[in-house]
Amino acid sequence: VLVSIMCGCNNFCTYCIVPYVRGRERSRLPEDILAEVKELAASGVKEITLLGQNVNSYGKDLEEPCDFPDLLEKICAVDGDFLVRFMTSHPKDASKKLIEVMARQPKIAKHFHLPLQSGSDRVLSAMNRRYTWESYYEKLAYMRELMPEITISSDIIVGFPTETEEEFEETLRAVRMAKYDQAFTFIYSPRTGTPAAVMEGQIPEKVKQDRMKRLLDTQNEIMLEKNKTLIGRTFTVLCEGVSKYNDNMYTGRTEGGKLIHFPADRDYTGEHLTLRVTDAETFSLTGEIITE
Repeated sequence: VLVSIMCGCNNFCTYCIVPYVRGRERSRLPEDILAEVKELAASGVKEITLLGQNVNSYGKDLEEPCDFPDLLEKICAVDGDFLVRFMTSHPKDASKKLIEVMARQPKIAKHFHLPLQSGSDRVLSAMNRRYTWESYYEKLAYMRELMPEITISSDIIVGFPTETEEEFEETLRAVRMAKYDQAFTFIYSPRTGTPAAVMEGQIPEKVKQDRMKRLLDTQNEIMLEKNKTLIGRTFTVLCEGVSKYNDNMYTGRTEGGKLIHFPADRDYTGEHLTLRVTDAETFSLTGEIITE
């Protein structure tokens, strides 16, 4: 179940229209969010995903101090057997405090979506992202130090105006170092009303397509390699229902967000199961039920 905790954005990334159409950040009162979470937990909801354009900025506009890590602590104190997820996080605001709360609280899923966008510091500056690859990677390393089993996903844009071949290679190097469990990749396309749309140095479509293919080849290789290491491992999975791709299989996600398909002799939708991974592909795992 999705729970919106804030709306709007103050970041003004040069490729993004959101701040212009949704306005500045506005946080919901923590007591209102907690009341909604308590109602959902009492009704038996198993997973709650907190949503915001930048959840890490939560609370900055509130009169009574309550930042995002504080809100997570309050939500985790709510009675009920549920898992908390959240998205999306801006790297510049992903604090050590947030990472430490996440590591400490068993109710928070050990998965972090942290958009990189580019591995080039110059391109990141042109995007107005306000972090560097080094500062970004330090946060990834800290997450993995505190939570060795954490899965990490990202967003990456190729072909941003003025991106050189060398700068794209920096992104490929960053992806190889980050070893994302999943990456959502985008070819830059101009959005009317954004600064990037009128920048000089727009990249030809053929170059963008070529860079996207190389990025996908790199990321897919990493994902397959990481997924294969999970064969033989067991995971607790919330069954989401019949697979969209195979009527004879059910599907669910691990705590880390890995998609896993498995055969079953009855409908386990909405139930937690323990599954053993029997096979791995680039985008999903196959498993078998160990315990119900």
